[in-house]
Amino acid sequence: MNIYLLILISYLLGSIPFGYIAGKINKIDIKKIGSGSTGATNVSRALGVRWAVLVAILDVLKAALPVYLASNYLTIEWQIALVSIIPVLGHIFPIWLKFKGGKGIATFVPALIAFCGLKEFIILITIWAILLKITKTMSLNNLVLGFFIPFIIWLHSHSITYFILGVVFYLIILWSHRENIKRLYCEKELKL
Repeated sequence: MNIYLLILISYLLGSIPFGYIAGKINKIDIKKIGSGSTGATNVSRALGVRWAVLVAILDVLKAALPVYLASNYLTIEWQIALVSIIPVLGHIFPIWLKFKGGKGIATFVPALIAFCGLKEFIILITIWAILLKITKTMSLNNLVLGFFIPFIIWLHSHSITYFILGVVFYLIILWSHRENIKRLYCEKELKL
């Protein structure tokens, strides 16, 4: 399969702004509410948990196809890693919304499962859920657990390429959460 075609498919799928679409269905502009993000966390603030869960699932699914295709039709690790991270970039920088989208967390879930393994992912998501129950602060949760992702990937895959993928993902979410980090520092971050 052609790597350039896969990159294009990955970006376009990642760019589908399900949170924004959910807002439009409910006659609101999600980008003018809460953090202004089109991700599931901001959708939960504007539309409630049901819509947030739906958006999160759709954001995971839109990245699942590129990860599946890359894992099954490409053989070079850096190409697989590249195609796997592109939906995250599409989600954060969607062409349809002037390159202003969500934070990119849910769109990395398929890659995380592929490169960590299902068992490790279940452990990680369980810790994530417990931490979220305690902190009620999604951004803090994502930033803390995101730090460990490269190491979990390394323990499962022993691949320096996939370890670097995890580091790149963490750097991307640090950037996408830059406003959240400022609010956390000032103790003004929004709670769930």
